[in-house]
Amino acid sequence: MNVIQESIRVKGQSSVTADLKFTRHGPVLYEDKNNHKAYTLRAAWLEIGGAPYLASLRMDQARNWEEFREACSYSHTPSENMVWADIQGNIGWQAVGITPQRKNWNGLLPVPGNGLYEWESYLPIKQLPHVYNPEQDFFATANQYNVPEGYPHILGLQWSDPFRFLRINEFLSAKKKLTLKDMMNLQQDEFSIPARTLVPLLKGLHSNEARVQKAMEMLLAWDYVMDKDSIPASIYANWVRSLTRNVWEKYIPEKARKVFSSGSRKKMIDILLSPDEHFGPEPAACRDSILIQSLEEGVSDLVEGLGPDMNKWQYGQEKFHHVTIRHMLSRAVSEELRAQLDVGPLPRGGNSYTVNNTSSGDNQTSGASFRIIADLSDWDSSLGTNSPGQSGNPNNPHYADLFEMWARGEYFPVYFSRKRIESAAEQTTVLKPKK
Repeated sequence: MNVIQESIRVKGQSSVTADLKFTRHGPVLYEDKNNHKAYTLRAAWLEIGGAPYLASLRMDQARNWEEFREACSYSHTPSENMVWADIQGNIGWQAVGITPQRKNWNGLLPVPGNGLYEWESYLPIKQLPHVYNPEQDFFATANQYNVPEGYPHILGLQWSDPFRFLRINEFLSAKKKLTLKDMMNLQQDEFSIPARTLVPLLKGLHSNEARVQKAMEMLLAWDYVMDKDSIPASIYANWVRSLTRNVWEKYIPEKARKVFSSGSRKKMIDILLSPDEHFGPEPAACRDSILIQSLEEGVSDLVEGLGPDMNKWQYGQEKFHHVTIRHMLSRAVSEELRAQLDVGPLPRGGNSYTVNNTSSGDNQTSGASFRIIADLSDWDSSLGTNSPGQSGNPNNPHYADLFEMWARGEYFPVYFSRKRIESAAEQTTVLKPKK
């Protein structure tokens, strides 16, 4: 091992010395001293040429599909779905990223570092899946499993559930001609395919609690849109939260739940649609009782968190689903300065499974901060959203001026030509080398 000794200064205390250990397989993450073993990580992003997104400089200069694919062959990390469109109407998709070719294993679990499990090579990026001018005239990608059937290589073992991809397919298949407005609606779409699949399971069921029965009736009359002003969306979100916990308790042993608290939403839906022996001798009846039990628990949590008045259970509120963008230094500064650094809260619709991905916790912590709709027939007609603003200085008026527009799903023009850019410029900064 190569050992690098670091001295870490600690405020009000003596410095702490840390030994950082490295091997030919990467940094040491953990030492099991009782069994004389060290666990290291060899990671694709630590390989030479792994600077994230640097290949974008080549992609930005591509003049055709072939040059674009050639530029993609330099995109080592992160693993991404790259898409192409040109003014002739051609479209394409190219998967990118370093893909180690492993001998005797798939990379999921640790193996001995004795030379029997070395990486043999990297799969050439151009051999990764790609599509050019597909028959349906569009290609949708939303981090779902999109490896073609029969593809001979393992590209990964963890993928997003397919619901955003399926919704995009539904949307794009419904119309042949699409406008900029249509694309804005698609990016902000909050229709929930999981809700459309799960809620009908409640038909014919009954609860002895009046409030729960009313909540069930509201769900069954709902349009499955996770709108920020929707009351059924709140009921659904809390119901599914309890339902997820109760279903996986049937499948995941108690000792394993600290590591595997749940599985994918798609897997859970498949289980509920076809309950098996994990639900006991009468799987369908047990499934139905869990559906009602989970709804009762979800409604109880809503009463506790938002009060007994169901008219005040709107989904997008600070006590439920909202967005507050916290500065990296937020916890380290005074309350007064924190108020300047943090942005929000504002109500949010959607969740992790809608095209407008706003995550599934109370506060949105992931999703698209920037979006663009590029008009290849007139570049200056392109539109975008961004959050919270264009400046990193909290004293600048542009620090958070885009936040409310972004949260409301509103767009601003993204000009391309020098003439339009200069016409909209508020100020110009000139950088000169120091002589």
